[in-house]
Amino acid sequence: MNWLMRRYWYYKLKGSPYQPLFASVKKGEYVSLDCETTSLDPNRAELVTIAATKIIDNRIITSKPFEVRLRAPQSLDSGSVKIHKIRHQDLVDGIDEKQALIQLLEFIGNRPLVGYHIRYDKKILDLACQKQLGFPLPNPLIEVSQIYHDKLEKHLPNAYFDLSLDAICRHLDLPMQDKHDALQDAISAALVFVRLTKGDLPSLSLPYRS
Repeated sequence: MNWLMRRYWYYKLKGSPYQPLFASVKKGEYVSLDCETTSLDPNRAELVTIAATKIIDNRIITSKPFEVRLRAPQSLDSGSVKIHKIRHQDLVDGIDEKQALIQLLEFIGNRPLVGYHIRYDKKILDLACQKQLGFPLPNPLIEVSQIYHDKLEKHLPNAYFDLSLDAICRHLDLPMQDKHDALQDAISAALVFVRLTKGDLPSLSLPYRS
C-alpha cells in the first residue's frame, strides 16, 4: 500500500480503533505469515488456517506465535485437503473469519509482512478484511524468494535458480521442517529472511548440485 492510500484510510477510519494501523510503520519489527486456503486462486480461495511469528531485529519469536483455525468453509473439498491435509473434522473448533481477522490484526499491527509467495496470502487477507472489516491490510510486503533471487543474481546473472522454499532452505543450511503447515512455513520464511538480511550467502555452488 502506497503512502497516498495509507493516508486515505488513516483519515477514513478516524475514530476507529483500527486507524493506528494506517499510521507510520514500526521500525525493526516484522511478522512472518502464512495461510492455508481452499484454492490456489486468490479470488476463489477461503481461509482455513492463519499463522504468524514476529521477527524483532534478528530474533524470531517462536515462543509466542499466532495460529488460528477457522470454521470449515463451504469450498473445503477433497482437492484442497490433498494440499494442506486439513479435513472438516480438524476444524470443528474453528472460529469464524471475522474473529480470526480481528485476532490477526491485534498480533501483526502494521508491521511489514514477510513470507514465501506473500502476495498470495495478502490478496486473500485483503479480500477477507474488506468483507468483514471494511478495509484492506496496510502492511508492506517482503517476499523472501525475491531477496534470495536478487542476491544470487548479483553473483550469477542469468542463471537458473530453484526458488522453492525447500531448495532455498537447503542452500542456506536452514533446518527443514517435518511438515508443511502454516506455522512451520511462516517460521521457515522467517529463518530465510533473517539469514539473507543479517547473514552471508553460503557457497554459490550448492544450489546447482544434482
